[in-house]
Amino acid sequence: MSKTRQAYILIAAIILIAVLALFFFRKPAIGESTSTGKLQATVATPRECALPADAGTTPHPGMVWIPAGRFDMGDSKYPEEKPVQEVAVEGFWMDKTEVSNAEYAAFVKATGYVTVAERPVDERLHPGLPEEMRKPGAVVFVMPRDADVNGPPSQWWRYIPGANWRHPGGPETTIKGKEAFPVVAIAYEDAQAYAKWKGHTLPGEAQWEWAARGGQVKAGMDHEQPKNANTWQGLFPVQNSGEDGFIGLAPVACYAPNAYGLHDMLGNVWEMTADTFTPNHSSLNSAPHSPDQLAKRNVAAASHVIKGGSFLCAPNYCVRYRTGARHEQEDDLAASHLGFRTILLAAPPTSR
Repeated sequence: MSKTRQAYILIAAIILIAVLALFFFRKPAIGESTSTGKLQATVATPRECALPADAGTTPHPGMVWIPAGRFDMGDSKYPEEKPVQEVAVEGFWMDKTEVSNAEYAAFVKATGYVTVAERPVDERLHPGLPEEMRKPGAVVFVMPRDADVNGPPSQWWRYIPGANWRHPGGPETTIKGKEAFPVVAIAYEDAQAYAKWKGHTLPGEAQWEWAARGGQVKAGMDHEQPKNANTWQGLFPVQNSGEDGFIGLAPVACYAPNAYGLHDMLGNVWEMTADTFTPNHSSLNSAPHSPDQLAKRNVAAASHVIKGGSFLCAPNYCVRYRTGARHEQEDDLAASHLGFRTILLAAPPTSR
């Protein structure tokens, strides 16, 4: 073998070793797991998805009409979903999608509104917090390398000062280029303020569930992990294959709508409702606490019902990508998997 050929082989070997070293020994990025011996799958995600145009005659652009109906509300997987009860809902208009970063930015620009996560934590409601948790911020999901799914959620949730709707992953992150993604890291008061500015309200729990059903009257008919939604594929919280096309948040309207024309009612982000949380469905309610009422209460912050699950729900954890599922969310705690959409109580569309 010539010396020149040997030199080429030696150089190629050195390059190969360097590439392998970079691959196997580099520090994993947030959202990437090495706990199973394999790097987290890389998924190329779009920055926006096409939203079907409104019909030229719709009186409320960006919204669809949800007809009145009666249905069996609730489910039987977790105690808070019981008992299943027959509920009647009047017709209403609902946003086709979760409120996006662009839509929320327009509200903030018009009003100068400052969200809860951008203000210091109210120590009257949360006495004794460590200094870091008194700073403005939000809780952010950070994929661990290894975790016990039956252990405390603090293994994958972190309170990060500086996290808010403009910087949902922390001060080093941005929503620039992600205007079509759902707004997150906002609290109940923030969603209420946006809805009021629009002349809308947040949906009640029954309204939300009926809309998500798409006309399905019976409870418990959607227990399988939905294929047409942004959820977690793999072993939560350490491995997500991204088979649904996304790891983490997806832009609004990337999945086909339900029978009523609503996108992302399951998965992507949890959605807030106007109903205060109760341990079960024994007493359905629809009277929310207003921000003014909450400000006057020198007690622990109230909680409201959130619905639909998020991109973090998996078969081995959460399993709340079901219309009948529900969970509680503290009113003043902003999170990176929580968003909302609004409704409008107005006349139905005219028939021709």
